[in-house]
Amino acid sequence: MATQLSSLKITTVVRQTTTNTSEFRKNKLIKKLDEQIALATAQKNGELFTVRRLKNVKDGNGNSTRIEVLKRVSPWFWTDNNKTYVQIRYGTRVLELQKGKYTIETASAYDLLKTLAIVKSSVANGELDAVIEAASVKVRERFGKLI
Repeated sequence: MATQLSSLKITTVVRQTTTNTSEFRKNKLIKKLDEQIALATAQKNGELFTVRRLKNVKDGNGNSTRIEVLKRVSPWFWTDNNKTYVQIRYGTRVLELQKGKYTIETASAYDLLKTLAIVKSSVANGELDAVIEAASVKVRERFGKLI
C-alpha cells in the first residue's frame, strides 16, 4: 500500500472553507438573475417555468424524508404601455441602481433578456458591490442580525 501512496503527489494545501461575504452575495444575486433569465425565456417562448427544490418533511412518527417541491419564482419585470420594466432585487429589497433610480426600462420584452444579461455581467464584475452591501444591511436589520 505504501508503494501506491508514494506514487501520488501529496501537498500541504489547505481547503478554503469560507468564502468572502461580497463574493457570496454576488453569487446569490447571480443565481437569482439566472432564474429571472430562465423565467423571461420561458415566457417569451410561451412555456411554463418551474424551479424544483428539495425539502425535508417529518411524518407522524418523526422520520424525516426529502421531497421535491415546486418553488415559486416571482418575476422582477413587467410590461406597461408597450415598455418592459425591470427591478433588480436582493432578498425583498429593490436595489438602487443610481441615485433615486430603481427601475430599468427596456424597449420591449425581447430586450429584457439582453438587459438581464448585462446586469448579470455587471454584478459579476463587481459594479454593484456597494449597492448589494447596502441592501444586505437593510435585510439583516429586519432579522436583528446586524454584524
